[in-house]
Amino acid sequence: MKIKLNQQGTILLIFLLTFPFLILMAMYYMSLSLTSFSVGRLDQLHTEAQLAADAGADYSIEQLALNNAWAGTGSEVALHSDSKLRTTFITSVSGNSSSKTIAITGKTYWPASATTPTRTVSIDVDLYPVTVGNYSIVAGAGGLYMSNNSKVVGGGVFINGEINMSNSAQIGLSTSPVAVQVADDICPPGGGASYPRVCTAADNAGQPITISNPAHIYGTVTATNQTDGSGMSSPGLVTGGSAIPQALPTYDRAGQKAAVNPANNMTGAAASCTSNNGNVIWPANTKITGDVTVSHQCTVTIKGNVWITGNLSTQNSSQIIVDNSLGTTMPVIMVDGSSGFNMIQSSKLTPNSSNTGVEVITFYSTASCSPDCNSVTGNDLSNSRVLTTISLGNLTGGANSVFYAYWTQASLGNSGQIGAVIGQTIQLSNSATITFGSSTGGVGTTTWIVRGYHKQ
Repeated sequence: MKIKLNQQGTILLIFLLTFPFLILMAMYYMSLSLTSFSVGRLDQLHTEAQLAADAGADYSIEQLALNNAWAGTGSEVALHSDSKLRTTFITSVSGNSSSKTIAITGKTYWPASATTPTRTVSIDVDLYPVTVGNYSIVAGAGGLYMSNNSKVVGGGVFINGEINMSNSAQIGLSTSPVAVQVADDICPPGGGASYPRVCTAADNAGQPITISNPAHIYGTVTATNQTDGSGMSSPGLVTGGSAIPQALPTYDRAGQKAAVNPANNMTGAAASCTSNNGNVIWPANTKITGDVTVSHQCTVTIKGNVWITGNLSTQNSSQIIVDNSLGTTMPVIMVDGSSGFNMIQSSKLTPNSSNTGVEVITFYSTASCSPDCNSVTGNDLSNSRVLTTISLGNLTGGANSVFYAYWTQASLGNSGQIGAVIGQTIQLSNSATITFGSSTGGVGTTTWIVRGYHKQ
């Protein structure tokens, strides 16, 4: 009789064949995890170095505000140090009285005892000077309304109407206070034939400056009908002080219109610049009929005064650049449309090599004489002051440029460097990075304003 033997060991054979493969798979995933951890850790260390560099920039600007001749740290300054991690920065300052550059290097040492940095980030910050004593904010019967992280740094503030500040809004710096004057020329409440006039007790209009904690004013504050000095310091409210209403700066609109060279007249479509990386030139003394759009990284070079009968819109990293041939003569863009001037999406007004920017003036109002009014008062002014004809947002900016809403409101949010702003009403919001400064000279304390920030 034939005996059949049992077949055993099949599972063991399969196990012996697959076990090495499982080990290899486990080793692969462990290696991948370690690599991911290492990459993540190095990325975190790079971020720490970036934060150290940014801290070095803030520290250097503060030191320059205290001492215009400050030349840098000279050696590494420890920002953070514990048993595992150490971060430092070192800075140096170059330039002269009209322009400075801060070179900052942030370093991360891991472990903290290491002598060679694990990650290094180097940046350059370009600065231009602003002399405190020149007005960088001038508002008419409307006033100045600030919220979120908006700030006014450098230059004085003169307001005919009122100031309302909330959230973390700030005027001036503890190291560089500014002069603030408020005339309370905003009555009767709600408008009327006599609008604007200085408020009296009979108007029951309240005080012209309202500050909600933690908003703050650093500087000398002179305000008609103001008795509450809360939220003001360095030195704060002048007891019993008053400000006299002032007419806003005038502009020779008729003179610019008369100077137009008919040979340079353009349609809004011809003056627009919308092709990718395109270029358009606006000659001096040009009249542009209709709406104008500048977009798609297109560049417009302006060679002198320009009059736009419609609206002007800039967007998509486009630029309007002041031609170098103008030297220190600031060109004026006069805009008549009801929407005025709108800047979004990182578009810029770029100064020339002499640091000369553009002055943009909008002339629309609700009065029947608009846009050629010589005077707007009463209900027409009360209604016009709440209309926005200058709007800046989404990282736009105009270093050394001036924005003037002649009868209306200028609204700025999330924008970059601005030279100066004038308007019947000025509204600032969502703008932790906004800095203001007049480009004109004068006697006073110099504040250094950021013009550019770039990695080396």
